[in-house]
Amino acid sequence: MNRIKWPVALATLFVMLLGWYLLYTQQIFRRVQENSELLSRIYTEVQEGLVSQDPARETQALVELQRIVTESGVPLVVMGPGDTVLSHVNLPFSVDDQTPEGQERIRSYVRRLDEEHEPIGDPLGVQHIHFGDSPEARSLRSVPYLQATGLLLTVLIGFLVIRYQRRAESEKAWTAMARELAHQLGTPLSSLAGWLEVLRLPEGERPGDLDDLDIAVSIGEDLERLERVSHRFELIGREPELEPLSVRHVVQDLEAYLAARIPRLARKGVELIVDIPQGLPRVKGNEVLLLWALENVVKNALDALAGRGGKITIYARDIGGDWVSLRIRDTGPGVDPEIRDKIFEPGVSSKAGGWGVGLALSRRIVEGVHKGRIELLESVEGTTFQIRLPAAES
Repeated sequence: MNRIKWPVALATLFVMLLGWYLLYTQQIFRRVQENSELLSRIYTEVQEGLVSQDPARETQALVELQRIVTESGVPLVVMGPGDTVLSHVNLPFSVDDQTPEGQERIRSYVRRLDEEHEPIGDPLGVQHIHFGDSPEARSLRSVPYLQATGLLLTVLIGFLVIRYQRRAESEKAWTAMARELAHQLGTPLSSLAGWLEVLRLPEGERPGDLDDLDIAVSIGEDLERLERVSHRFELIGREPELEPLSVRHVVQDLEAYLAARIPRLARKGVELIVDIPQGLPRVKGNEVLLLWALENVVKNALDALAGRGGKITIYARDIGGDWVSLRIRDTGPGVDPEIRDKIFEPGVSSKAGGWGVGLALSRRIVEGVHKGRIELLESVEGTTFQIRLPAAES
């Protein structure tokens, strides 16, 4: 089922349970009203019997009372000496009280009734009336269990849904991570394969009159890049050590790294503006991962400016001495409103061939590792991401 449809399914289930409960309680309420009417009829018959001087009317009142009691649904058993069943009404089963088996079955049922209600005896102690609950009372007794069952069912389904979503998101994240790793390893590996082909050529046939030293230097750069990629993914899979870092130093490293890559990545003039004042509080973090998170956000901005050019501004400010705010702003077309709320989820990308890994990784690094906050700010023009990092204790 589509992840977005789960909340709808849960809401539908909740409404159905609520609707059933309301109908059920309304039915109980109607039965209680009928019971009140029944008591009124009993009172009326008793009053007429008391004020009447006609023996026939008194007998008629007693007969009417017996009929009303029978209609009430309350189980009643009258027992005499020796636990003999004299009469009964509204038993939940059919039985012949003239047989020993029938008498024993009724006595067994009476013992269950006596566990809930004390029997009523006549003044002479000859007969005892044993009674049970009315249908309304029996229905009300089951309401708490039905409520608990509905609640537990909703909680259980909600738990299973959340567990399923987390597992699906985790699988999506790891799949995207694997693709990103393959992509980042693929570039230096392809380059190394190219240098190997060049080494196999005689020196006179190599492009650009490259000698072995030039090739060795280039191979060293590719190996350094492979080592950096493997080290990054190694750190993202565990809890790295954090230490006080200079935001200014981290951004300067990012600026140096991007200087040689902006022309190739953006394909058109992109101006990188860095505004990091001196004296900012240090942040507690991991330099490798923090640099990776910033690089992913800047690359996202470069993708937005590809083919059109523009400006990318990186600036930082102190927020009350407790936080350092880093903002990365570009003059691109902005983020599609349809994906603004999902921009940091794995697999969500505005690029046709994108895997939606970079910003998801940045959020994991900033929020999961550094206990900070990354967010997409509302912007009149372009796109602005803000990263807030807690200041290191001095």
